[in-house]
Amino acid sequence: MAHIESGWVPKDTNVEALETAVRAICEPIFDKPLKDISFGRTLLSLFQMSRKFGVVIQPQLVMLQKTLLNIEGLGRDLDPDIDLWQSAKPFLKRWMSEQVGWRSITKSLKKELPFIAKNLPQIPRLVHQFLTQQTQSEQDKPLRQSIEALIKAQQKQAKWQRRLTITIIVLVLIQVSVGLAFWYN
Repeated sequence: MAHIESGWVPKDTNVEALETAVRAICEPIFDKPLKDISFGRTLLSLFQMSRKFGVVIQPQLVMLQKTLLNIEGLGRDLDPDIDLWQSAKPFLKRWMSEQVGWRSITKSLKKELPFIAKNLPQIPRLVHQFLTQQTQSEQDKPLRQSIEALIKAQQKQAKWQRRLTITIIVLVLIQVSVGLAFWYN
């Protein structure tokens, strides 16, 4: 779900429960004339449901609420029997087409075509480098693990050598001090 991927909803959210809750709030107002819809109540229910699921309310949603309340008020004055969904359908279809449909793909392709054309000759070499790096890193994995194990063993050995050296120095100092004490007595 887009809300989870965008970080607006915690990752551990039950997607089916969230979708069911949204449907339970929104579906009753579909196919109803404006006079039978209260966007204020609908949005209040959506915000309460959002709090229950830990949804982060984006500022643009608050602006959407304000816009919907203005549309509701103006629409009730002009034509209380208007079906907003049917009226908005052609605009929504066009907008969706521009955002995620063929129009969007064509627009993105036109925008990216100069970059693609410029870099097209380099693509086989880049793909080869990428695949070589992937293969090399897979082959190097056992070698890297062996090197890490050797480094740990060497560090452990160095630690014991330091301890042993310090112990020998302490023993020698004790021996020397005992010998000096013997000579002075």
